[in-house]
Amino acid sequence: MRCTPTAIPDALILEPKVFGDDRGFFYESYNQQAFQAATGLDVTFVQDNHSKSARNVLRGLHYQVEQPQGKLVRVVQGEVFDVAVDIRKGSKTFGLWVGQILSAENKKQLWVPPGLAHGFVVLSETAEFLYKTTDYYAPAHERCIAWNDPDLAINWQMQGEPLLSAKDAAGVAFRDATSRL
Repeated sequence: MRCTPTAIPDALILEPKVFGDDRGFFYESYNQQAFQAATGLDVTFVQDNHSKSARNVLRGLHYQVEQPQGKLVRVVQGEVFDVAVDIRKGSKTFGLWVGQILSAENKKQLWVPPGLAHGFVVLSETAEFLYKTTDYYAPAHERCIAWNDPDLAINWQMQGEPLLSAKDAAGVAFRDATSRL
């Protein structure tokens, strides 16, 4: 497994070793020992999530003010632009965002550490998105930052307008986000 830091050094791009031939391919999507060796992190995942979305569906930017979740995210069908925003008070990269194309084809994964807001937009006709979390979903503690916040100025790399849930459409400005970590 290859591990590459991003502009937010503890948000990591992971690329598994893929073994392919004329029959198809094989790779370990997660191996705790390999993850720990590549990242230096000793984390426990407690929940797996799987979503399917259509083109231009944008989910995020989500975070939890209590029970913050680290997320190991990947795409098994289609393509997304995945974004993480550092919302940790006192962090040298506070307010910085990083983005990465994740697809079934490139098999890349992104480690989004606790304390970062997370979101993605679907670039293909549909996409299936899987992620492991280090803490449980806690709706009472979930918050959402507006996807189009002018201070963050995220280039979502999509064409057209995003399709948003009511929760995501009501996201607040980054500077007004309450209870930042």
